[in-house]
Formats: sequence, C-alpha cells, structure tokens
Amino acid sequence: MTDNRNISYGPANALPGDQIAITTNPDTEPFWEKAKARTLTACQCADCGHFRMPPSPYCPECQSSNKSWPELPGTGTVFSFAICTRNPKNGEDYVYVPVVVELDGTDGAHLVSNLGGCDADDVEIGMKVAVDWIPIKDDWVLPVFRPA
Repeated sequence: MTDNRNISYGPANALPGDQIAITTNPDTEPFWEKAKARTLTACQCADCGHFRMPPSPYCPECQSSNKSWPELPGTGTVFSFAICTRNPKNGEDYVYVPVVVELDGTDGAHLVSNLGGCDADDVEIGMKVAVDWIPIKDDWVLPVFRPA
C-alpha cells in the first residue's frame, strides 16, 4: 500500500479548452447558450420549482416538461472532488481537480466542473467557489470554478 500523505500536487489547472468539445440537445442547449454569455443557470421546473442538473426532459418531482432557466449567482460549495495528475487526452503530467459543485440559488442542484486558481492540496469539501469561464471548441464557453 502506498502512503500518499506526503504528496504535494501544486497548482490545479483547468483542462485545456482546445481539448474540450460538447454536444447539445434541446434539454441542454439553453444552459450552453447562457454560458456563452457568461451567465450561470440551471434547469428549473416551471411548474413546481425543482432544479435539475443535468437538464432532462421531465421534472423528476412532478413530471412536468415545462422548464425555466433562471440566472444564478455564480457561486457554490464543493460537494465532492478528486485530484487527477494526468491529462486524459494524452496522458502527460497535468494536475486538475474535477469537482461537483452545489450551486447557490438552487435547491441543491449539482454541476460537475473543474476547479483552478489554487493549489490542488488546498481543495476541500465545503470550500466556497465562484464561477469562471474558459473558451472551448466550436465557440462554446465552459463554466469552471475558482476559490471564492
């Protein structure tokens, strides 16, 4: 068994935008269009108010297909994270931190993203974060997070 208590990872980076491509569908496109405008949003049921991320055709609470896309404050709390040390595209040394962020302004909706702007060693569950934006392929923009 390896003792990892003395490992130091250094700065957390966002994955390079030129390596990230997305696809959209009618349920996700409003999220990505708002991201292009650097506005964070989440899918909310227009009938019962329940937030759902990722967006889906029907609300899991009331089965309504009516959606709204309210503007969120752009902040949240780290719910979960991992420290990765290899670029998934080419296997090169590269420290990045995938996070699950509980979004402020929702009833507990989560967004999977990346965290940068700090040392990977300093990331912890409960950490307050704020959204940042990086351009990715095909003129889309990806929401990522940094410490608040």
